[in-house]
Amino acid sequence: MSPSIPKTQTAAIVATSGAPIQVKHDHPVKSQAELAPGECLIKLDCTGVCHTDLHAALGDWPVPPKSPLIGGHEGVGVIVAIANHTTGSPVKVGDRVGIKWLADSCLNCEQCRKGREQNCCNAKLSGYTVDGTFSEYVVSFVRHVTPIPENLDSRAAASILCAGVTVYRALKYSQTTAGDWVVLPGAGGGLGHLAVQYAKDMGLKVIAIDTGAQKKKLCEDLGADVWIDFKESKNIVEDVKKATGGEGAHSAVVTTASSSGYSQAIEYLRCGGTLMAVGLPGKANLEASIFFTVFKSINILGSYVGNRQDAVEAIEIAARGAVKCHYELRKIGDLQKTYEDMTKGMISGRVVLEFS
Repeated sequence: MSPSIPKTQTAAIVATSGAPIQVKHDHPVKSQAELAPGECLIKLDCTGVCHTDLHAALGDWPVPPKSPLIGGHEGVGVIVAIANHTTGSPVKVGDRVGIKWLADSCLNCEQCRKGREQNCCNAKLSGYTVDGTFSEYVVSFVRHVTPIPENLDSRAAASILCAGVTVYRALKYSQTTAGDWVVLPGAGGGLGHLAVQYAKDMGLKVIAIDTGAQKKKLCEDLGADVWIDFKESKNIVEDVKKATGGEGAHSAVVTTASSSGYSQAIEYLRCGGTLMAVGLPGKANLEASIFFTVFKSINILGSYVGNRQDAVEAIEIAARGAVKCHYELRKIGDLQKTYEDMTKGMISGRVVLEFS
């Protein structure tokens, strides 16, 4: 027997960009008959909150979100319905799956064929161009949801689906090998604390940059080899070079949404080093000395979330216990306060929302 699907649900909605969150308890739920081929309906257990969700709510990125909008793109739940006329579905009703930033792509264009599904011109983005996971039920796509292993708790899995996948892919393509030095600005944040763990699992030596006693303890507990407090440091570039024997780091994975994190990285990377640009400040520019970028053979690579295979790999690493998301549980009604805390930099690790 198919699970019963209610007519209405609780959802956190932004009516227009920049408007406050409205938590409604009578938002309609799509029925199985209303799903288009390839779509599935998922009853969510929980959802993570990402800095991207704040940008979506504010509408301050160059690419505008849909409006009105249900944000969120780190949901975990159980499939309760699959659309009629869906063929070759890799998942079935009853499967526990995750919803990522990349909700759907065509899988046939050049970008998709080359493993850059996230750059598909027809990509659908959860909580941005289609409604996301800040609701009890969400419509997603059978070919892009990620199966969650039985031994991985839903709340632990939620933020791996975006923050984890994003930093895992960036480290995967950072042109480093075991024993190399990687610098992680924003190491105590949602993406950063996961980056520390994925980097250590890859055998890298980690320089964590952030501020505050709480984030210092978190980074050191997770295995960071060196801690630099950017508010206490008189010269971050020199501190990085000192920690790496004077040569500088092999790579920097910049997850902060601050332009200064990027310009400093060019200076503290060693010759042949790689800057992985991950954080997305809405209006900032990347400024770097062209002379020294060329002279030092510096690589600058943008890394934008991840594809389906990246997600599977990131989840599998978490499932074997090598990476654990440090999160605080809150309720869906706390979303507005969570955005406020995020703006003030008061969140260590991640926030995961529950619906009951």
